[in-house]
Amino acid sequence: MNTYGYIRVSTKEQNEDRQRIAMEEFGIGESHIILDKQSGKDFDRPGYRRLVGKLKAGDTLVIKSIDRLGRNYDEILEQWRLLTKEKQIAIVVLDMPLLDTRQGRDLTGVLIADIVLQLLSYVAQTEREFNRQRQAEGIAAAKARGVRFGRKCKERGENYEAVMVAWRQGELSGRAAAKELGVAHGTFQRWCKEK
Repeated sequence: MNTYGYIRVSTKEQNEDRQRIAMEEFGIGESHIILDKQSGKDFDRPGYRRLVGKLKAGDTLVIKSIDRLGRNYDEILEQWRLLTKEKQIAIVVLDMPLLDTRQGRDLTGVLIADIVLQLLSYVAQTEREFNRQRQAEGIAAAKARGVRFGRKCKERGENYEAVMVAWRQGELSGRAAAKELGVAHGTFQRWCKEK
């Protein structure tokens, strides 16, 4: 029987140290820790898929909190059922001792764990939805203030006007004009449409 730790952060830039320390304190070796740096919107994550393939009946899966497993209410409940009922593995949620399936539980304990799981899964999904809403509101507010997103416009250079005059008079082809300005032909064409 093996014990595995599963760590998930939403982006490559986020730091997983807090979760890794918790796994090490639980006694899980580095070779048994699986990491995904990907959104929890669904379970189509390479590390998680690899982990599920490794898990065998009697193994234990440790996660720091339920939202590290995922952020989709229905899918969290489905994965929990798959892991605990079908694969017959134990799950330990470090931040919520009620969600430790290692001990045999009476019917009341199972009921309480199921209620807590549903509540925490709901909170995980609504937090994801709130984050997306806040992000959209922030982007809209920034755009209203005149903030521009994306790459900065390419500088047109000192000889831009002279090159444009030569192109309009047929002295330069579009490709030659683009090369003269040091930009891609598509960029030059876009500049021509702007005028």
